[in-house]
Amino acid sequence: MSSRQGEVLTIPNAPPSLNPFFSLACESMPTKLYEGKAKILYTTDDPEVLLSYFKDDATAFNAQKRGTITGKGEVNCTITAALLEYLEGQGIPTHYLETVSPTEMRVRAVQIIPLEVVVRNVVAGSLARQTGLPVGQVLSRPLVEFYYKNDDLGDPLLTGDRLQLMELATPEQVSTLQHYALQINQHLTAFFNRCGITLVDFKLEFGLDAQNQIRLADEISPDTCRLWDQGETDPERRVLDKDRFRHDLGQVEAAYETIRARVLQAVTSGAAV
Repeated sequence: MSSRQGEVLTIPNAPPSLNPFFSLACESMPTKLYEGKAKILYTTDDPEVLLSYFKDDATAFNAQKRGTITGKGEVNCTITAALLEYLEGQGIPTHYLETVSPTEMRVRAVQIIPLEVVVRNVVAGSLARQTGLPVGQVLSRPLVEFYYKNDDLGDPLLTGDRLQLMELATPEQVSTLQHYALQINQHLTAFFNRCGITLVDFKLEFGLDAQNQIRLADEISPDTCRLWDQGETDPERRVLDKDRFRHDLGQVEAAYETIRARVLQAVTSGAAV
């Protein structure tokens, strides 16, 4: 395709910051690097920096259930930015750099370690189904689990021996992931308690940056956390996370907005310090 100096190009299906005034006179056209269930990653002029665009798409049960949560991209981008900034302030290295639009943030490019690290404080979800423990039972200590990040295999739970067998991470890296996961859990549990919310469990992803440093990546939002309203005892009304979408509980958007409002209020008031 021929082009002229200063010609303006509209990029189909691109996030807001790339339209409508992206100029061909710029250094290079952003390229879609990866599209996942909830986000799209684009390249930037800096090979060590990516643009992460948060979508309104929603999936559950390993993408067997699909839908849209109106405004989810903006809400999750806002929550993620606030929580990653908070964790950086607590000494946790993350991939977050800055927010550039309501649905986009610039992040450090990392090589994702193919492990989902799940931290559980209260029995719910698969832990209840697979163990018979009652939903809502508070664990005596946080449980850290590792899952193989592979949709084709259903993201299976890995034992320590299987982790070592598959060589998805070095023993030292696994130890660091567990250490960070427990630290993050401590900080987020305290943060959400100040918001009147119980952090039931949550999923983390980590990656290696250009200096081979492990950084917290992906997002922290109602998509990746189970969050219960401490002011509600009803097992359905207390749910403020994607379980409302998973189990057709309704009022999904309102639950996400509640989390955003409480998180921003905590940050603004300084309650999280």
